[in-house]
Order: sequence, then structure tokens, then C-alpha cells
Amino acid sequence: MSVLYIALPVALLLGGGGLLACLYCIRNGQYDDLDTPAVRVLVDDQPIVPDTATDSAIDRTSVDSQNDL
Repeated sequence: MSVLYIALPVALLLGGGGLLACLYCIRNGQYDDLDTPAVRVLVDDQPIVPDTATDSAIDRTSVDSQNDL
């Protein structure tokens, strides 16, 4: 019976803390848009168009580093 004097207030404090955390997240817009982040993973980034002048320099350095092996 004496366990209830400790367990009940601890349970109420944890429940109240969870409720306050949930309300804080809702008021700060955490749950405003639930669909976009899930779809954003599926959308490809725009392709990067390499510059031809720097592209040839990169190719030469990669070939030179492979020859050192």
C-alpha cells in the first residue's frame, strides 16, 4: 500500500510531462505537414551538370592516383 504513495505521483508527473511535451510540439508546428517529409525521400535531386574544364582535370588526377598503386 505504501508503494502507491510513490508510484501514483510519479505516474501522474510522467503523464503530465508527456502531455506538456505533446502540446509543446503541436503548438510549435511539429505536426503541421506530415506528408511532405515522407515524399521528399522519393524525389530525386536535380542533376549536377559538370563543368567540362574542371571535369578533365578531375579525370587526370584520378588516373594519376590509380597509377601510383
